[in-house]
Amino acid sequence: MRTKWTDHAKEQRRQIVAYIRKGFGVKHAQKFMQEVDDIVNLLMHSPNIGQIDTLFADRPKTYRSVIINGLTKMVYHIDGDIIYIVSLWDTRREPMNQAAKTE
Repeated sequence: MRTKWTDHAKEQRRQIVAYIRKGFGVKHAQKFMQEVDDIVNLLMHSPNIGQIDTLFADRPKTYRSVIINGLTKMVYHIDGDIIYIVSLWDTRREPMNQAAKTE
C-alpha cells in the first residue's frame, strides 16, 4: 500500500501545523507531525483500521477516519493499493460543514 494526500488535505495539514507552531511552539508542531506520520505508517500496513465514517455515507466511495491526538480527524478512502488521505479537521468544529468541504 502507498498513500497520496489530496491538495485539500495537504493544505489542512499545513494550516494545522502552522497553528500549533504559533500557539504552542515548534516541539508541539513536530510532535503532531510525528503522530500523523505514525498513523499513515499504520494505515499502510492495516488500511481498514479506521472506522467507516457515516458523515460520508451518501458518497459512492467508502470513507474511513481515524482520530489523531484526540483533536484531529484524518479522513481517507482506499482505491486499489492507494490510500487517499482527503481531509484533516479539528474534531471540535461542526462535522457536517467540514464533511461538505471534503473532496
